[in-house]
Amino acid sequence: MRAWWWLWSRCPGIGAARMRMLEAVAVEHGVGLEDLWAWPIDRLQRALAWPNSLVQQVDYFRRISGAAPDLNVPGDVILPGDPSWPVLLNELQRPPLALFHRGRSELLAVIAQQRCVAVVGTRSASPHGLHAAAELSSALALAGWPVLSGLAEGIDAAALRACLNAGGSPIAVLGTPLNRAYPSHHRRLQAAIGEKGLLLTEQAHAAPVRRGHFAARNRLLVILSCAVVVVECPERSGALITARCAVDQQCPVWVVPGDAGRGSARGSNALLLDKAAPLLSPQQLIHHLGEGPLPAQSPVVSVRTEWSHSDQRLLEALEHGASLEELSRVLNRPSARLAKDLLALELQGRVLCESGHRWRPIPG
Repeated sequence: MRAWWWLWSRCPGIGAARMRMLEAVAVEHGVGLEDLWAWPIDRLQRALAWPNSLVQQVDYFRRISGAAPDLNVPGDVILPGDPSWPVLLNELQRPPLALFHRGRSELLAVIAQQRCVAVVGTRSASPHGLHAAAELSSALALAGWPVLSGLAEGIDAAALRACLNAGGSPIAVLGTPLNRAYPSHHRRLQAAIGEKGLLLTEQAHAAPVRRGHFAARNRLLVILSCAVVVVECPERSGALITARCAVDQQCPVWVVPGDAGRGSARGSNALLLDKAAPLLSPQQLIHHLGEGPLPAQSPVVSVRTEWSHSDQRLLEALEHGASLEELSRVLNRPSARLAKDLLALELQGRVLCESGHRWRPIPG
């Protein structure tokens, strides 16, 4: 049954609703999905009442797959009915047909129990927002709470990076396949999370990168979390979609209050007038949540006192952000050497690479 679900779900044009219809037809006729595979196309069309164009797609997919199709399910796939499948996903209006994962498999049990905290916010974050996201995620990691986010620019990346640097368990829900990084300069961060934490996506390896996929992942962020924290976001933001989804699903929403005059915080501040609670410190949330599902971490010893003089000069040159070419010109250093220095500082959680390959320091 599992293998046939996987095969049918790979058919173009078949989503969650149509998979339910297939299952209903199988139950009605007392057969399995493997039996439906062998039905003549006209019988399928009568039973399902699908558009002719879709039926033709299904017929073509069956013909190219053959009467004895490949039923091997990849090892990185979780399907409905699997022991590690989060059953709460089935309550969604559009549940994923499959989840693809990479990383520590023991974290699958954590998300299945909704024992992680989603930290989200704007791509164009202020220094205050980035610092708040990093401080919150570090504290959650030390308290044994996995931090879940979307690996977008700004708040998402700052939260996951801080969790990683604190020795915690970051969980990134992607809007792309596992083999794609978006934005591309998050490739190293994504790889590190795939090693120390967990990567999740509903997008198959060959899926194209589409705007709608990033919006769709918001429902997964919420359903897999016990709380959602919006650190900072403007009035039009994907983080607001996540917050509304959380309210609809009765998942607690917390907001880090921001400067009332700052545009990047107007959307998150407005949530405080609705059903969100103000988060004034990381300890407030940890006290509310209680003990995390993972062992508490010891604080990571700071390495700031070990910075070299050249690192200090590099950080000073990055005060307002700069490209690799600009840094090379200002510091009179080869680009190749600077790239290695920036990578080292990025792994220490001291700088981040933004769109356009511009670097800037992380406050704190």
